Amino acid sequence: MNPKQIFYKTQAETIIQHLEKRRMKGYYCPTCADALKTAMSLTASGSTVSFGGSMTLMETGILDALKNRTDLHLIDRSLARTPEEIKQAYRDSFHTDTYFLSTNAITMDGQLVNVDGNGNRVAALIYGPDQVIVVTGMNKVVSTVEDAVRRIKTIASPPNCIRLNRKTPCAATGMCADCLGDDCICSQTVITRRSGIAGRIKVLLVGETLGY
Repeated sequence: MNPKQIFYKTQAETIIQHLEKRRMKGYYCPTCADALKTAMSLTASGSTVSFGGSMTLMETGILDALKNRTDLHLIDRSLARTPEEIKQAYRDSFHTDTYFLSTNAITMDGQLVNVDGNGNRVAALIYGPDQVIVVTGMNKVVSTVEDAVRRIKTIASPPNCIRLNRKTPCAATGMCADCLGDDCICSQTVITRRSGIAGRIKVLLVGETLGY
């Protein structure tokens, strides 16, 4: 392993220890291939699965793998054709066996920090699905919750707004303006400092740069 790989592994080991204290289960996956293998092993045949919007799930190949598995019932809101179907997909996601998402940031002491627009992603993280699998690149590791919020405002949200064609100040200037416009994707800020149900949240820490 090169120094960066050793550093990521060492960081991950520290984070995993703190996740355990917070009743979450952590896994270190050196590569996307390792993350894909772990994610599939945690997804039981015959289960109902859904996911939140995530570049990380796309980049790791997890999203395609879920769509290609014929032994799962996948709730995929991208297949919805009407506002009513989208709303129903959001609601059905709360009754799944497993829900996949990424996190906007994770602290060294094991806290997940997420900012969401509609709130469906963080709502499923908080309550509903029996199992939640969080997949994140080690590039999203920060020291504190304050650093996490700063990272989201300055690094994660602007490119996400560009990707989603949102007309926001950060998309236009690259700087957060704490906007309140119709296209804002920063409606809810959720800090997950502990899992109410032990072991429900599983975090896959991937030793690569993923997502925003």
